[in-house]
Formats: sequence, C-alpha cells, structure tokens
Amino acid sequence: MNITELKKSVSSIFDEHSKIEIILQAICDLLKQEITYYDWVGFYFKNGDKEELKLAQFAGEPTEHTIIPFGKGICGQVALSNQNFVVQDVSSQDNYISCGWKVKSEIVIPIFVNNENVGQIDIDSHSVNPFSKDDEDLLEYVCLKVAKTL
Repeated sequence: MNITELKKSVSSIFDEHSKIEIILQAICDLLKQEITYYDWVGFYFKNGDKEELKLAQFAGEPTEHTIIPFGKGICGQVALSNQNFVVQDVSSQDNYISCGWKVKSEIVIPIFVNNENVGQIDIDSHSVNPFSKDDEDLLEYVCLKVAKTL
C-alpha cells in the first residue's frame, strides 16, 4: 500500500468507528501490518497532570515502558521538544530507552490539541535507517486525524 492508500485507510477507520480506543488500536494494527519495517506501533499520552507519558494502544511485542517520564528516551524528549524525532540508528543516541535488543530505529511524532502536546505516535523498527519523509508525512497525517477526534 502506498502513502495515499494508507491515508485513505486511516481515514476510513475514523469514518467506521467513534470510540477513540478502537480507532487507535485499528491504526496501530493497520500500520504494523502494512508497513514491513514498522515492528512496533503505539500511542503514548500525557498522564493527567503528571510530567510523564502513559502507553495507550499499541501493536507489537508488549513493552515494560508503559510510563515514560518527560525528557527520558525519544518519547520523553518529544514530550518536551514538541518536535518530530527521527532516529535512524538508536545506537547513536545517548538518551535512548531500549524497548528490546531488536530495535534499531525509532520515529516519534507529537499530537497537538489546541496547540498543546497531548501525546504521540511511536514507531520502532528492527531495521537501521528505514524512515523517509513519507513516513513523517503519513504519521503527521495520523496525528492530525487523532487530534481532531480527541
């Protein structure tokens, strides 16, 4: 499936479901299934008033990282920077939380509601250097759609 088809599939998930938990899980499942180098796909959201992220829906191996303090790891850094973070080789990062020895790269895109960073989509890959501008474009699209539903 190309990026245009994936965006259409993502849109149809929002058209078919109204419950956010079902939408998020369907997105995780779709992206993991359709993009071969997406080995783990998940959403993290700000945990109430705490300076931490809490794991929501995901597809892939279970992770012990269900709570991530702001500033820690790639996800925690995005919670503070409000910027996309593409890491083509996690071994090059000092502030990286390993989710497993197979993970070689990661991309994290923030979700904004009323200009506030409320969460993010996180993708882990078992390949080095897999992500392109198309991945950022697709995931930004997903995050915009999610933000409109929250």
